[in-house]
Amino acid sequence: MFDVDLWREIFQSINKNRTRSLLSGFTVAFAILLFTILFGLANGLNNTFSEAFVDDAANAVYIRSGRTTKANKGLQAGRRIQFKNQDYDYIKSDFDPSIEFITSKLFRNVSASYKNEKNNYSLRAVHPDHQYLEKTKVTQGRYINQRDMQTQTKTIVIGDLVRQDLFLKEDPLGKYINLSGIPYQVVGVFKDDGGDDEERIIYMPLTTAQLIYGNNDYVDQINLTYNPKYDYDQAIDFSLDLEKKLKERFSVAKNDQRAIRVFNMAMQNKGINQMTSVLGILILIIGMGTLIAGIVGISNIMIFIVKERTKEIGIRKALGASPRAIISIILIESILITTIAGYFGLLAGVGVLEWFGPSLKTYFITNPSVSQSLVLGATFTLIAAGTLAGYVPAKKASKIKPIVALRDD
Repeated sequence: MFDVDLWREIFQSINKNRTRSLLSGFTVAFAILLFTILFGLANGLNNTFSEAFVDDAANAVYIRSGRTTKANKGLQAGRRIQFKNQDYDYIKSDFDPSIEFITSKLFRNVSASYKNEKNNYSLRAVHPDHQYLEKTKVTQGRYINQRDMQTQTKTIVIGDLVRQDLFLKEDPLGKYINLSGIPYQVVGVFKDDGGDDEERIIYMPLTTAQLIYGNNDYVDQINLTYNPKYDYDQAIDFSLDLEKKLKERFSVAKNDQRAIRVFNMAMQNKGINQMTSVLGILILIIGMGTLIAGIVGISNIMIFIVKERTKEIGIRKALGASPRAIISIILIESILITTIAGYFGLLAGVGVLEWFGPSLKTYFITNPSVSQSLVLGATFTLIAAGTLAGYVPAKKASKIKPIVALRDD
């Protein structure tokens, strides 16, 4: 295998037949190039979907209220639906087996100041479970807890960008921030993969906000996560039942789509999974078709190469070359060309994805890339095909009698 004369002879053969070698290599390189680009684009599309919901739980359900658009049970259209703490308790108790985490939410805008620093931020008043719905990562201190809820403490958890804006390099834990004239103690700092906007938010206990901003038990929204053991159909059935029961609770018409809206991530995730599965199958079919085309191409070229070298094979046999030596030289040449061409095809495909990747965000394709193992597997498939394609005609040619080979035209 490491015979110097053998390798010198192989490279001389490749150099002597440059057109043939380039044609063989181009077939393999082009197949790997297309294979890499196709699967890279498919992965980029999947990355877009993943990043869109990176900061939210995949099994989240959002319950929002509005105004009725239809009269029902003697009640006029245009009636405002307002959730209260009792509705949170009702959902939590009556649907307990189907719920993993649940929180109510209040939304406010506040002016925050600390020493000489001042800025405006979004305030969200929540239950402790909200941390898991938003995938909030506490980097300092702690999150809101049940004791904060029970005692209505004036504690807050701030986003990392709020910390940078107001405290600069100072440690914020235990310090007090003035929120629209009321001091609150910072007990935690969090980060969120959702981006800068998510880290410019301040969280406080829901009960504290209800006491300070209205002294009532109203909430703006109720969010929850369904039982993670549910499949998509079970999760969708749960949310439909939840919506039906809430409409009955508030005397809302069944076909009123605006008064109470229940958005279940399962519906969206199911559609996305179906679409990506179909897309994956299509790309797999196209990719395999590309590989098959490459296999057919390299096979045809190898058959032509062996046919072209029939006289050479006859001379080798006449000079005492064994069938094994004849097969080896043809196989090694085939594997060498396929391997080098496959590698260049891989580099070209990755280069195309890297070069055009940033501009593809316009088409909802984020960070298009392909796993190295997948492309290497495709390359080895072509190498194996090239080996087989070279072996079959080489084996046949090695059995030809020298006198017959020398007479071949």
